[in-house]
This record gives sequence, C-alpha cells and structure tokens, in this order.
Amino acid sequence: MATQIAVPQSGQLPQVKGPEFNDRDRINDILSYEKYLTSGYNTGLNEMQNPQLRQKIGAILQDAHQTQFQLFDLMFQKGWYKMKAADTQEINQAHQQFTDYKSQFPAFTVH
Repeated sequence: MATQIAVPQSGQLPQVKGPEFNDRDRINDILSYEKYLTSGYNTGLNEMQNPQLRQKIGAILQDAHQTQFQLFDLMFQKGWYKMKAADTQEINQAHQQFTDYKSQFPAFTVH
C-alpha cells in the first residue's frame, strides 16, 4: 500500500465543489501556466545561439522555475496537492527502466 504524502486540508474548500472559481483553482491555474512557460523557455534555450540572449532567457527560466516551486509548495502546504511516496519496488523498477534506456543509446567518445 502506497503512503500518501500530504498536509491536511485547512477546511477552506467546500466538500462539494460547485462551478465557482476558488483560491485553489486560481493557484492551480497559475501553476499550470508556469509549467507551460518553463517548457517554452526550455525549448527556446535548446535552440538559441546568442550567448547574451541565452544568459538572459536562462535567468528568466530560473525565475519561472522558482515561481513554479513556490506555487506548488503553497498548494502542498494547504493540503491541495498530494503525492504518493514510492516504495522500494517502484524505485527499483524506475531505476531499471532508465538503466535499460541508457543501454539503447550509442556511446560517444570525445577526442
């Protein structure tokens, strides 16, 4: 049985959710937008040649990651974001899966 990692909800949300937009919805919406932004900045950095522009966009990306974490942590602290703790078997399976992926890539040597 997986252990859930969560902070108890503060009781601010109604037991039955209606169509109204509450604080949890607002923060979740902003969190989703921050995730979208970081994805776009990552793609841009992967394709960017100009060193000064890379540095500036990299700094913006770092700020967006920090904002995303703060929003996630706020939701977690209010009990609005729950996670499942991985057990040893799940960790071992993920480790094996990514080890198998690694073996599929050719080895590159730098001369």
